[in-house]
Amino acid sequence: MSKLFASRMNNVPNSFLREIFRSASSPRMISFAGGVPNPKFFPVQELAEATARVVQRGERRIFQYGFTEGFLPLREWIAERYRQKYGLTVEPGEILITNGSQQGLDLLGKVFLDPGDQMAIESPGYLGAILSFSMYQPRFQPVPLLEDGIDTAALEKTFQANRIKFFYAVTNFQNPSGLTYSEQKRAAVAQLLQKYQVAFIEDDPYGELRYAGQPLPPMRHYLVENVCLLGSFSKIVSPGVRLGWICTTQEVMKGLILAKQSADLQSNPFAQGVLHQYLLDNDIEAHIAKINVAYREQRDLMLAMAEELFPEEITYTKPEGGMFVWCTLPEHKSAMDLFHRAIEEEVAFVPGRAFYVDGTGENTFRLSFSTNDEAEIEEGMKRLTRAAKRLLAEKS
Repeated sequence: MSKLFASRMNNVPNSFLREIFRSASSPRMISFAGGVPNPKFFPVQELAEATARVVQRGERRIFQYGFTEGFLPLREWIAERYRQKYGLTVEPGEILITNGSQQGLDLLGKVFLDPGDQMAIESPGYLGAILSFSMYQPRFQPVPLLEDGIDTAALEKTFQANRIKFFYAVTNFQNPSGLTYSEQKRAAVAQLLQKYQVAFIEDDPYGELRYAGQPLPPMRHYLVENVCLLGSFSKIVSPGVRLGWICTTQEVMKGLILAKQSADLQSNPFAQGVLHQYLLDNDIEAHIAKINVAYREQRDLMLAMAEELFPEEITYTKPEGGMFVWCTLPEHKSAMDLFHRAIEEEVAFVPGRAFYVDGTGENTFRLSFSTNDEAEIEEGMKRLTRAAKRLLAEKS
């Protein structure tokens, strides 16, 4: 049957993460590989109460097919939160509920990309976006990241030399690097987008997970037209509810609605109703603050262990939030070689090459701290350091 597959399937890279998770399945393995929320912070009891309340009320509309755009009260809640947190004017009609922000990426690829279209992407970039957009056969134009966000000089050269449809970026606590765009960098990117009339897809699944500094406005603060902003409840409530959203203009929304209707008609109305009830009944700000206290402690411990243990040849980012620390080996060393030695020490991570669309990044790797307790972080970093010292001691 594989001989009958569409040609687009030849352009989708294999997911190395599947192999990593298989390698990390040993009960003794300490894994820094999975970029997922810590399940001990899932509001299980509160969601159970919200479910019971919705069912007992007999609100039949959430048991029926719903509007493609999503449950209106939930979209109103999202719009109001943008107003309160960032001062943005967002109408509920500018929000489309999706099955997690990952579906949002797929829908945007379906709407915007023809085979051979060019799109700009951060280097390194989010693996899920690379996989999703690859289905639509674009030509990726990677642009390097600096400590304060994208390299705007390189971005402008990319815009000048290519017919770019859109630029995709994770502006807050980027996956995989953990880096955040400064306010000055956001303004500069907005100017370039406007100058060259390039659309912007801003993915913001980690924006609520801030442990230092002040929240920074999304790109919609600088540009309303040609901006699509993705959000998610996965990191602040639960990935299992599978609910995210796209915030964009009515013009783009028309295309997204058609694309979504061809996929699943609408996201789960029952889950949307339960989630909305949970948000009404509970203090989401207090819940997010609780998560951030714990994640901050885990991040601080991982960074402290890296400072204490890592050989000086290994550099790493110091994220202000999110879930990831990005590490770089000397240029002549391979993170895949380190991975194999780390597995022998019973610790796992994600080698960085999968996050690059041009085959580079061989000497980089990603660590996640979100699901590990203090003892696991301490022991895991010791094991990783032993593996790193073995690798660095070997001749190239």
